[in-house]
This record gives sequence, structure tokens and C-alpha cells, in this order.
Amino acid sequence: MQNEVSAFLNYLSVEKGFSPNTRQAYQNDLHQLTEFVQAKAGQQGFLPEWWAIDRPLILDYVVSLKERGYAPSTVARKVAATRSFLKFLAEEGLLEKDPAKDLGSPRVGRSLPKAVSVADIEALLLETTHHTGPEGLRDRAMMELLYASGMRVSELMSLNLDDVNSKCVRCLGKGSKERLIPIHDKAAQAVEEYLARARSQLLRDPENKALFLNRRGQRLTRQGFWLILKGYAKEAQIQAPITPHVFRHSIATHLLHSGKMNLRELQEFLGHANIATTQVYTHLTDEHVRRVYDKAHPRAR
Repeated sequence: MQNEVSAFLNYLSVEKGFSPNTRQAYQNDLHQLTEFVQAKAGQQGFLPEWWAIDRPLILDYVVSLKERGYAPSTVARKVAATRSFLKFLAEEGLLEKDPAKDLGSPRVGRSLPKAVSVADIEALLLETTHHTGPEGLRDRAMMELLYASGMRVSELMSLNLDDVNSKCVRCLGKGSKERLIPIHDKAAQAVEEYLARARSQLLRDPENKALFLNRRGQRLTRQGFWLILKGYAKEAQIQAPITPHVFRHSIATHLLHSGKMNLRELQEFLGHANIATTQVYTHLTDEHVRRVYDKAHPRAR
């Protein structure tokens, strides 16, 4: 059971960009959930495996949390960790269905996505131009493509050679939903330069169709990309925390601030199944509009 928990915690760090403290909280909560499931398995005679749990067992777990006298906010956090974990297992095909789907919990405030400034992104992209070897050209292509497309890092790492051309990138998102994302010339040129000058130097197996390769000639992983990103952020002296997920939030926020893309268009661009997921960015845009208004309106100064 611990292997699945470890995979999920890695997903939180690399894909979602959770802080070490938040990741540790999830680890503690899921350790408690694991102990509960194992104890119930011993009492009821079923295998202590995630695929063996059902909704009544999850409801029992929630009741046990309340009976132990946890504060509503703590119960909500533990339920949220359970929901996220089981949803992850279902999406990865490790569960036939999600037993915690639509599981209620005390409402808590929703945190707004973090985003870094356009200047920080520009500094990061500029830093990649200082590295002219095969890995540097690869890194520049990845960063430019990620910022141009707003893809999830898992989507970026899953790209194959025939998924990108000079106009767009073909991306396979959550739920195996395919979308075509337009990319600008700088991103396309960075990818073309990587393919022309660098990929062949990293390639070990001619049959490997992965777009981005590590130094061993294998498909680059999410964890590998995050380490690369952290290195460039440090070199560029970017103070704000930056992760692959922050990259995605940043392009979404920058597009809305520009006024050139509406919410529905942004939903399609990001590959959100539900418009409610995209609507969180409107709060950021409202704050931006308020700051501009306060600076511009003669009676607001």
C-alpha cells in the first residue's frame, strides 16, 4: 500500500508544486488512513489493498476522525487528502472507481493559484540561453514550450516527436482528452533548434520517440524537469517559489491580465473539464483590475 502513497506524494511535489510542509501533512494524513484500512482489513478479513476498499469503509474512516475529537478544519484536511489520493488512484487506473467521489467535508477557504510575474518568467527563459550544450538547448525548448502552451508538466513529458510542429502542439490531457494548443514563433524555434542540434546527441535508442530526453537517452521525467527548473530559477535569482504548476498558473494569469483571452477560451486552452476550475483565475484578474483602477482613477488616489 505504501508504494501507491509514495507515488501520490511524488505527484503532489512535481505536478502540483506543493510545499514540503504540505506534502508532509498529506503524508501524515495518508499514513493514518493506511493504518485505519489495515486495521479494518484485519477485523473484516479482506486484503489490505487500496483496490479492496469501498465507500462504507471511507465513511467509517470519516466518522472515526470525528469521534477522535479533531477540529472541523483538521477533519476537512484529512478528508481532502483522502479524496485527492483516491481520485489519483482512480485516474491512474489503480482503482476501478473512486469510493470517495462526492464525499462531503467541512468547507474551507480555497487558496488562489500562485503566479510569478512576467519579468520573472522572462528572466528564467533568458537564463536558459546561457547554456548552449545539448541539455541547455533541450531546457530552453522545454521552458519556452511550457510557457507558450500552459501544459501540465506530465503532458509536456509525455510528448513525442510528432506531437509538435511550427504552429501547435498536440497534447493528451486528463481523461485521455486530446487538444491542440497554438504556440508562438519563439517556442517553435526553440524546439526546432533542440531537434536540429541537441536531441541526436542525447539519443541512445533510435526507436525512442520521446521528444525530451535525459542524459541517459531516456524520456525525461516530471521529477527530472522539476530539478532542472529549480536550478534555472536559482541561477536567475528568482525569489518567488516556482514549480511546474506555478508555470501553468502564471501563463493563465498573464493571459487573463492581457485581456486577450476570455474565461471560456482559457478553459479550452488549459484543458479544464469544468469551467469552475478555471473561474478561480477571475479572482486574480479582479485584484489586478482593482490595482489598475486605484492607480488610474483620479478620485481613487
